[in-house]
Amino acid sequence: MITDYLALDIETTGLSPEKDRIIEIGAIKYKNGRVAGEFSCLIRTYQPLPAKITALTGITEEMLAGGCDEKTAITEFLAFAEEMPVLLGHNIGFDFSFLKAAALHYGMQFEREALDTLRFAKKLHPELESRALTALCTHYGIVQKHAHRAVEDAVSAHRLYTALAAEFPDYDGFVPQGLSYQPKKQTPMTPKQKKYLGDLLRQHGMEYTPEMELLSKSDASRLIDRLIFTKGRSAI
Repeated sequence: MITDYLALDIETTGLSPEKDRIIEIGAIKYKNGRVAGEFSCLIRTYQPLPAKITALTGITEEMLAGGCDEKTAITEFLAFAEEMPVLLGHNIGFDFSFLKAAALHYGMQFEREALDTLRFAKKLHPELESRALTALCTHYGIVQKHAHRAVEDAVSAHRLYTALAAEFPDYDGFVPQGLSYQPKKQTPMTPKQKKYLGDLLRQHGMEYTPEMELLSKSDASRLIDRLIFTKGRSAI
């Protein structure tokens, strides 16, 4: 059984690493099965936060407003994860795809192997109706006080992994596998979008921040639409 890994979970605005954004990262370092460090960060996003995501996670627009910008969050997470070559999580490929896409967006790399508790559960518990993390935690009596929050779900994945290994000590599949994801190339914001966004922000007494320079064409379009919807259309 692998005992050194980074238990990881993220929360997002949706299911697409290209169209949606990370809103929370939670990670716990485990060395010899014991906690050796924790990372937790809420992330501001220019995208509207869907009501269904707030209902699921409890995360609100107001909470995100006090979070980190995306580049800072990704940079700090990668530094935290630097010495941990193995990830652990439930359906960890989902989390990896978002983190890799975000890292590449800022010119950074993120490559890891992973232990996937969903993959283990599919193999070891074919009889269960659901192998969602919450369902498996219920099956094993793992208490979740804040399900669908990143740190809580990362810890739950660790406890699930431990429970699976204890119940199936002869299973030889508890080994990390490589993760692979190739993000689609994002088109940068156009000069026309940049000008219109700057004009729109100035009209409403808002600041064009340096991080906006890294907006993709689709992200800029969503931000402009959101400003028009919430603040009104520019007269320019």
